[in-house]
Amino acid sequence: MQFSAALFKELSVSQLYEILRARNEVFLLEQGIVCLDTDGVDYRALHCFSEEEGRVIAYLRAFYDPEDPDTVVIGRVLTRTRGCGHGRALMQFAMREIAQKLPCRRFVLHAQCHAAGFYEKLGFVQLGDIFLEEGVEHIMMEAEASK
Repeated sequence: MQFSAALFKELSVSQLYEILRARNEVFLLEQGIVCLDTDGVDYRALHCFSEEEGRVIAYLRAFYDPEDPDTVVIGRVLTRTRGCGHGRALMQFAMREIAQKLPCRRFVLHAQCHAAGFYEKLGFVQLGDIFLEEGVEHIMMEAEASK
């Protein structure tokens, strides 16, 4: 599985379309999350993804926390295939790429509660209490960025 990392301006039109398509299919159609996905953050994000036959099958975005320049927020994490190791491979790739392209001290993410164990295996720890985000239970998690 081959991954790419690109800033918004580096994405091709077809890559952007497939990223948005994947996010809509997973979050809107599969999970029923109704929110404005095109929230303006994509312009300042690093997009990490893998494609198969022109379709995005694993994706996340990462961006500096506007209130803490030592922190990178990871979000919109998805895979179209489950149980194949694509999610772990995506996160490992992304954490290396983020450390190089968006130097920071730590990573944070809002994990859907059912996925907290997945992130813990990657070095994330839970912070605070469970909260609702778009009607889904989440927990804030953080990990140290590799130097």
